[in-house]
Amino acid sequence: MDESSLEPLKVFARQLKTCHLPRWEELPDFDLYMDQVISLIERYLNILDDGKERIITSAMINNYVKLKLIPKPVKKKYNKEHIAFLIAITLLKQILTISEVRDGIAYQARISGTHNAYNLYCDEQEQAFQSCAIQILKDASLPMNTDIPHDCMVVKMAAQALAQKLVAQNIVYLQRIEIKQEEKQYEPTENSDFNG
Repeated sequence: MDESSLEPLKVFARQLKTCHLPRWEELPDFDLYMDQVISLIERYLNILDDGKERIITSAMINNYVKLKLIPKPVKKKYNKEHIAFLIAITLLKQILTISEVRDGIAYQARISGTHNAYNLYCDEQEQAFQSCAIQILKDASLPMNTDIPHDCMVVKMAAQALAQKLVAQNIVYLQRIEIKQEEKQYEPTENSDFNG
């Protein structure tokens, strides 16, 4: 890719660099209806929005309840715990199967507690986003967290995998645009003379 076609990738990298995932303490302390939850999560996770499909839907949430990934809502309302689970599930399902997500969340919550496990994942995911941004922007000023306990290593690996997957998808998208533009340059027009 030439320098001009790298600019959209750099824009995306700057979004990764500044992406903030809400910590447990930042999540709403009041209950929300499903449409409010969906709107909130879409706003929190706009980094996943590719414009093609919704990142979370009511059908997905209902399935997560049926699969026991999240607790049942109370009187059709969702609380802070539901929102934290939905944020983690929405991010992790980008790279893991639903059963892997369920098992990973259960394991991490068991060893760290739900609140700490959620905050740890947010910390690691932001670090992974920043790590990818460093590689794209060649920015050595961003901090790197390298001392994570062995029993929490899955969190770091999953977070890095998601960040790298998003960058890879963005690069492929930009390459597709570049190829289409090149093909348009070489497309014959109706007035072209092929007889030489």
